[in-house]
Amino acid sequence: MPNGGLLAHPVPFLRAPASHAGVVPTSVFMTGFPGFLATELLPKILARTDEPAVCVVQKKYLGQAERRVAELAENDPKLSGRIHVVAGDITRPQLGIDDADALASDVTELWHLAADYDLAVPREVGLRVNLNGTRNALELAARCPRLRRFHYFSTCYVSGRYTGPFAEDDLEVGARYNNFYEETKHLAEAAVRERMAQGLPATVYRPSIVLGDSRTGQTQKYDGLYFAIRLLLRQPRVAALPVFGDPTAYRANIVPRDFVTDAVNHLSGIPQSLGRTYHIADPHPLTIDEWYDALGEATGRRVVRIPMPERLTRAAVGRIPRASGLLGIPAELLDYFVHPTHYLTEHTRTDLAGTGIACPPFSSYASKIVGFMRAHPDISSEAMV
Repeated sequence: MPNGGLLAHPVPFLRAPASHAGVVPTSVFMTGFPGFLATELLPKILARTDEPAVCVVQKKYLGQAERRVAELAENDPKLSGRIHVVAGDITRPQLGIDDADALASDVTELWHLAADYDLAVPREVGLRVNLNGTRNALELAARCPRLRRFHYFSTCYVSGRYTGPFAEDDLEVGARYNNFYEETKHLAEAAVRERMAQGLPATVYRPSIVLGDSRTGQTQKYDGLYFAIRLLLRQPRVAALPVFGDPTAYRANIVPRDFVTDAVNHLSGIPQSLGRTYHIADPHPLTIDEWYDALGEATGRRVVRIPMPERLTRAAVGRIPRASGLLGIPAELLDYFVHPTHYLTEHTRTDLAGTGIACPPFSSYASKIVGFMRAHPDISSEAMV
């Protein structure tokens, strides 16, 4: 995340309404745009309200954000003139926004999605971006006199390596973390829950592992479990994937982006979601063994499982560049092939009942994910940081 010198910067091709000189008014305020989830979610939020939106964006991503706003308005003329962009920095007080109080006076919904999602994030960076960034968003929320809801994107993996069922109301379970990403997101959610206990009207959403769109396969980057799919695609018809421990005992909880955004959009608009935490997760996740079978079918490969010692392999991949290159999977990802936590989804399933919104099984859209990767081989694994 960049630091320093970021001033309010209305999008030049949008007409700024005149309620505050130099500052565009907002009712929906969002961090994390033009990221993978925020870009898909924002139009859905605006479809259920007549209010405008302001997105705070790092200065280096302003051009990308402005192009994304133009694309959204082109696809849906009802969005024209309703999405505005200001430059900012979530690691700075008031999110680095000039005249933040004037902007905050009109906020009714504050959405905080921005975070460093890199599993290898250094602890100091994770604390600055994930924890302090969330604290700064909470401070801005406290300055919003019209605020109806603070919407916070956490992650299922605030659980750490907890063994067994982890409920939506659970947080402090004393488990060790796989990495500093999990730890700093845990600390950030704890900060949100502390403010909720003090009266902040808020809702917490915890997605599991998010892949591309279930209908098109579209995604913005190939990270996380995409490394395993890439490893398969580089191999011939008979292909090898590593297994650690018992692949029938561990599960990969995977959700497509459209399910996440559809679910969150609905949940955010109902009164009973106030004060709740939701696991936006698959209630029936595949085992690693079943996931390999689905990947094999989608890629046209016969997958041979190669048993490997998880700890030694992780150490080798983390320390020996050639080992990482041969395996094709980052060391930090190996922990999720032997992740012992089962995420319960009672709140999510209860409050989505009757809507038709449900997590599709991975096998039903695996071919879409693979097809998109084959059609777009040059997309990188780099996140917006």
